[in-house]
Amino acid sequence: MVRNKIFYIAIGIIPLLFSMVVHEVAHGFTALKLGDSTAKDAGRLTLNPIAHLDPMMSVVVPLLTYFFAGFFFGGAKPVPVNPYRFYQHISMRRGMMIVAAAGPLSNFILAFISAFLYAATLRFFPNEIVLTFFYISLMFNILLCFFNLIPIPPLDGSRILMGFMPREYDRIFIMLERYGFLIIMALAVTGVFSLLLAPIMEFFFKLFIWLPKLIFFG
Repeated sequence: MVRNKIFYIAIGIIPLLFSMVVHEVAHGFTALKLGDSTAKDAGRLTLNPIAHLDPMMSVVVPLLTYFFAGFFFGGAKPVPVNPYRFYQHISMRRGMMIVAAAGPLSNFILAFISAFLYAATLRFFPNEIVLTFFYISLMFNILLCFFNLIPIPPLDGSRILMGFMPREYDRIFIMLERYGFLIIMALAVTGVFSLLLAPIMEFFFKLFIWLPKLIFFG
């Protein structure tokens, strides 16, 4: 059993790190396109995982969630964004909403690409290791996408929601952000996130697998 878990960790660490890095680079690249070069100036617009690793979220949390919950989960060090540097025609609220949405969108795209490569591998050269690699990439990107869309600060979903809410609600989000990590951990430990995300992940997994299979298997 332990050997099996180590096997999946060895295969899954690459798509895990790559997905987290792309998520953060997407934030920084979008901010750059809106006029803020803070992430670029900090050397964060790179796919080199070393620039994005956070000891707790990128190493400890993924290992703990896999060994105790049976799935990979983690995160990278958030890229710095300065909304005051956005172009004048972009409001700070709208800009932050767009930057926040870029992260989950990047994982949504990676999930579809992973499903396409999974189906192609299954069709042309079925190999357990390669199939496991793309399967983990698909599942983790779906998880990362929709987990980050939960509107609890500091998750991306809260930034997106703030873009639609009246300004008087900002202080509520600011207050929640101080306790955001504790709220997130409590909901994760009690299984609330599993109840919310499991049906969503199952739906999109089937959808993403079904579409490429139409191409390769008819």
